[in-house]
Amino acid sequence: MAPARFTDQDRSFMKKALRLAAKGAGYVSPNPMVGCIIVSADGKVIGKGYHERFGKAHAEINALNSVRDHAALVGATLYVTLEPCSHQGKTPPCAVALSKLPLKRVVTAMVDPNPAVSGRGLKILEQAGIQTETGLLEEEAVKLNEAFIHYIRYNKPFVTLKIAQTLDGYIAAPDGNSEWISGEESRRLVHEWRSRYDAVLVGRNTALLDNPRLTVRLTEGRQPRRIVIDGPLSLPRNLNLFSDQFEEKTVVITYNREKYNETADPMLKMLQPDYFRGETHLVARLNGHCDLDHAFDLLAESGISSILVEGGRDLSSALIGGNMVDKIHVFIAPKLLGGGTRSVMNLGIDRMQEVMNLHNTGRPPWAC
Repeated sequence: MAPARFTDQDRSFMKKALRLAAKGAGYVSPNPMVGCIIVSADGKVIGKGYHERFGKAHAEINALNSVRDHAALVGATLYVTLEPCSHQGKTPPCAVALSKLPLKRVVTAMVDPNPAVSGRGLKILEQAGIQTETGLLEEEAVKLNEAFIHYIRYNKPFVTLKIAQTLDGYIAAPDGNSEWISGEESRRLVHEWRSRYDAVLVGRNTALLDNPRLTVRLTEGRQPRRIVIDGPLSLPRNLNLFSDQFEEKTVVITYNREKYNETADPMLKMLQPDYFRGETHLVARLNGHCDLDHAFDLLAESGISSILVEGGRDLSSALIGGNMVDKIHVFIAPKLLGGGTRSVMNLGIDRMQEVMNLHNTGRPPWAC
């Protein structure tokens, strides 16, 4: 593949494909979000589609199915945000299907980081005589699928930490009250994030004191799994996480293997890959505490590729200190408390030379 010289028209069509891809947020995981636009030889859009649901047709096939006049495919250009797949999964390989069409060009935003694909899809197209070009709006495509890319490369969930704090760095008043530091707009945005992430994680104290539901209510979208860290396995079972209509989506991380093994409750069972039913438990123990790194490994095995953390100071500090956070969203309210609970503490940093620097700050990955 020689370096491509993309036109403004190419960029315009790829931007449309990226916007289409973002419509699959929250529904296609652990697959990537993919959008596709098909443009005829005379520059008209004749087909478009995106990956809508995990296990369903991919973006390229949906775009092809939307084409009314198949004669218009002769000499057409297909724009897709990710390299067409070359392997048989839940659906047939898209690259093989495309190779049988009279397309002139296939333009991709990025090569698939999945080792099962990575370049193979493009090679199939090239062998069929179709011109391939890649790298168009690659940065935007990478941001869009940052969770998928991280999951594929490291076999770990992409972890985002959400913090809402006052201007002087407090997340709760001295009496423990934290409602509401942020405003209605930020709360609505958090609900949108919940719908896009596979799971929402809180610690034991947050579950006990705030009794959160961790559901999507202020917007439309998929309900995430709820993960709660309950080391001693003793949280009251009447909490919302264990008793509401979404209780089967709750996962408990505990170190108390003995209590877990002794329970007679048939609903308490070890996690099996791709198997969530009733209240599920992960036993992850290290030196008498919950081993979050191991727990994240087990969650990745189950297909959870992204986690939104909405915990308190202790959980936030533990994750940051353990280098287990990939992104941080901070809402800073124009308010002062002068005391209370700090957002983050005890990171083991004593000198400015050891400060943690954050990089690549900017828009959410789907706001392309």
